[in-house]
Amino acid sequence: MSINKIRSVLYTVSKILGDVSAAKKGTVGKRVARRMAGKATGKLLDRLFK
Repeated sequence: MSINKIRSVLYTVSKILGDVSAAKKGTVGKRVARRMAGKATGKLLDRLFK
């Protein structure tokens, strides 16, 4: 198994754990909003630095 696959699995697990944690705390909406904002920012930066 390569380092990239291990890293990918770890990031996926951490995302799932973050979702579970947000569900327990009742802050799912805030988490979804932050994730959408992060993706939008990433796309914007990607366009700027092409």
